[in-house]
This record gives sequence, C-alpha cells and structure tokens, in this order.
Amino acid sequence: MLSTDSDILATAEAWKREGRGVAVATVIETWGSAPRPVGSHLVIDGEGNFLGSVSGGCVEGAVVSEAADVIESGKAKTLSFGVADETAWRVGLSCGGRISVYVEPLA
Repeated sequence: MLSTDSDILATAEAWKREGRGVAVATVIETWGSAPRPVGSHLVIDGEGNFLGSVSGGCVEGAVVSEAADVIESGKAKTLSFGVADETAWRVGLSCGGRISVYVEPLA
C-alpha cells in the first residue's frame, strides 16, 4: 500500500526535526503512460531511507541516488526519465512513458 501525501510530508517534517538531511521528490510532468500521477511524492533522508513513490523500478532508485546529491549540495534539480517501449517495463515505466521529477532539499 502506498503512503498518502500527508503521511509522506509529515514524515519529511519529522525527519527534518530529528536533524536528518531531507529531500522531497515530486512528479511534475508526465507524458504517455506513467506509474504515478503528477504531484506524487517521495521523501528521502541522507542515509537513503525513503517513503512514498514517484515511479518504481530503476527510476525510483535513480531518484533516491540523486536526492543524496541534492541533500549534500542544498541545490534542487529536475530529473527526466523516458524509455522506448521495448525497455519500458524493465526500468519501471510502463508503455514507454516519460516523467519529470523535481528533487528539492527540505530547508
């Protein structure tokens, strides 16, 4: 079961209060078929713990990895993912969908 947006954002606040470095990833745009809609969130801490979902598969792993850089640098970034239909399922984007994810540090 996926966590609700309020659960995800409450967890981000709690982790920040605990003194953890935290980043929030948000799906900001989709094209074609995408596993998660615009507005979906994933919260990540500096140790690689996470809650929520922006896609699944390799895309989610890449977002968690990039979030570590965002936490370290304090600078937000936009990530784009898209694949051809024949490789879509392998990386977690069904039917060749494309997504953009905005990853920002929680200040």
